[in-house]
Amino acid sequence: MGFKRKKSENEGGDEPKPVAVEIEKKKKGILPSMIKNKDKRAAVHAKLKQEKKLDKRKKVKARDAAEKRALELGEEPPARKIPKTIENTREEDETVCRPDDEELFVGNDADEFSAVLKRESNPKILITTCRFNSSRGPAFIEELLSVIPNAQYYKRGTYDLKKIIEYANKKEFTSLIVVHTNRREPDALLIIGLPNGPTAHFKLSKLVLRKDIKNHGNPTSHEPELVLNNFTTRLGHRIGRLIQSLFPQEPNFRGRRVVTLHNQRDFIFFRHHRYIFETKETKQAEVKGKKTKDSKADAITEAKPFARLQECGPRFTLKLISLQHGTFDPRGGEFEWVHKPEMDTSRRRFFL
Repeated sequence: MGFKRKKSENEGGDEPKPVAVEIEKKKKGILPSMIKNKDKRAAVHAKLKQEKKLDKRKKVKARDAAEKRALELGEEPPARKIPKTIENTREEDETVCRPDDEELFVGNDADEFSAVLKRESNPKILITTCRFNSSRGPAFIEELLSVIPNAQYYKRGTYDLKKIIEYANKKEFTSLIVVHTNRREPDALLIIGLPNGPTAHFKLSKLVLRKDIKNHGNPTSHEPELVLNNFTTRLGHRIGRLIQSLFPQEPNFRGRRVVTLHNQRDFIFFRHHRYIFETKETKQAEVKGKKTKDSKADAITEAKPFARLQECGPRFTLKLISLQHGTFDPRGGEFEWVHKPEMDTSRRRFFL
């Protein structure tokens, strides 16, 4: 039995393709990961990396030349492209706060923090620990006392947390902070708004105390300025107001102290700095005409102001685990929000 032979592309009357073109196409399709030889693979990868670098330089030069040409002609330079990041490509969220949201402003006037934030009462903070304290916990609490004004530390002892909440309400404390430790390391923070809640449970990580920060500064007793960044959703707005209620609303600018809580990808980074404004004189030489040996440049001094930062510590990161209505009640309490593993479906989904 015979089989019919398929007609090749060249038999149809087309001209045969040169062998060199086919080899080049094959080479372009080869990736460094497809090369088994380690030395050749490294050489091809380095070559591709160098080509990308040169191509990027050409694009930057062309962009700068276009901007310079537009400025010379008095035109607007072309708009620069915004690089794509995880933050600006986040999934759309209906709970993102907007400046024209009247319901949000009405809720702010009636929430649990309005008395402190409207300066009707001063914040008064009680700080305590879990029952089994560690060696590093007191050092962290001592630095928290230096950061948060009007904060007082009470030993936990064997008292139940509900009894501590009752005592704090009688003494007219506005917030309660519980530092939880595990294996001699602080690993969680519980912030309870008094007298009616809410209760926020945070995971604490990457703690660096003041003594471990290089060239650290020592904070003064002035009331600090508070900076909150990127708390954009309804949940983030509520957490931001809870943190804001821990600090007085009248900062003393003479102390030049700043406490920053920066939210990025649902991680809240805590930093404590001091700042100072200074002026630095810079000399600029101006020469008219051609330079000669005997000609002297006219030195012009300009005073340029700039700011310097000095970190005071501590430094740590918070991750919200749950937010509960009312004071601490793990059994019968109603939770506003709880983080669950099945909620982490995408890298571009954020809740704060």
